Amino acid sequence: MTATELANQVGVCSVVTLWIALVWRAGSALRLPNQRGLWLTVFAATIAITLFQPKVLAWLAHAGVGTQTVSLTRNLIGVLSAGLVLLFIVDSTRARHQRLTVIAGLVTALGSLLALNLLGDARTTAPASPQGPATASSLYWLILVVAHLAGDAAAVVVCWPYSLRTADRDLVWSLRLFAMGSVLALVFWAGYLYHLYVPDQDLMPWLSVVISVHGLFRAASLLAPTATALARSMTALRTVWRLWPLWRDLVAAVPQVALADPQRTRLQAVLRPRSSWALQAHRQIIETYDALLELQQYVRPEAYETAHRQARRTGMRGDHLAAAALAGALGEARRAKLSGAAPSDPCPLPGVERGSQATLLAIAGMWPSPTGPLPAAPGPLRPRRP
Repeated sequence: MTATELANQVGVCSVVTLWIALVWRAGSALRLPNQRGLWLTVFAATIAITLFQPKVLAWLAHAGVGTQTVSLTRNLIGVLSAGLVLLFIVDSTRARHQRLTVIAGLVTALGSLLALNLLGDARTTAPASPQGPATASSLYWLILVVAHLAGDAAAVVVCWPYSLRTADRDLVWSLRLFAMGSVLALVFWAGYLYHLYVPDQDLMPWLSVVISVHGLFRAASLLAPTATALARSMTALRTVWRLWPLWRDLVAAVPQVALADPQRTRLQAVLRPRSSWALQAHRQIIETYDALLELQQYVRPEAYETAHRQARRTGMRGDHLAAAALAGALGEARRAKLSGAAPSDPCPLPGVERGSQATLLAIAGMWPSPTGPLPAAPGPLRPRRP
């Protein structure tokens, strides 16, 4: 595969990914002021990158759109994108004078490009192809390159350090991915500037690859909230799935802790949840812990030690040993409750005082306890204190 073929394929992938990301995030991003600027910035960059693709250029040429018109449109939108990057950055500082300065610089750059184009500066030094650079004598092209370098350099300088200070996970990844995309944009425009003075036709396909990969990073920065939301959903789904057998058995023994009866099967609970997975996981954790506290009134004093010895005989060690012992003692307490035994003073089980999610999931991993059956009819419990 030649460099040109690679550039074309990566370019198509980049453009498709960018448009999908824009459509996917349009609804939520445009409603939130802190995400609207990023969306508009990526939108402008996407149009510019789209107008850089050979297939799009060929289609526009077939439709009768001139090369000069396409080049001017792409360059104006590209500079607008660079200006939006700066606005996106200064908006976070809430500095009105900086915002006005950026707007003034953006208007000046756009006006200069239009004026120089009308005066013929862009035409007389136009590139041989819509993708290639012109000669270094053109002020038009120097303004274009400098505008991009300024916007992308500012993005790198501001976005990455700020991502290290914020605790918002979505914002952290959006800023880091945006900064990495800006680094690639700097490489592209630095290479473009170099090519103005030292023409090298072999360089342009690789620069095309760089700017297309930059587009993938821009799309990723836009999709970061979606990716983290998906990761949270998958974590909640895993919690619902792993905790469900323990939760079902405990709320069957202590039904008053449950807001609603468990669904018939674990698969049904996952595929047809009554609420979101996150809410279902939260509910199962709370109800499991509440049931566990209630069942401590049915734990015999020696139950945990007995289950611990049984688990040790099977070769368990460390955290698995503790979880198996807790599962065994809890299973005995559940059977005592279901058999109608009278409650006694609570016998706290070790390690469950704070209701740690990790502890409950560890118990669920050993449920039913692999330590062997415990007595189904436990002996008399300690009488409750008056």
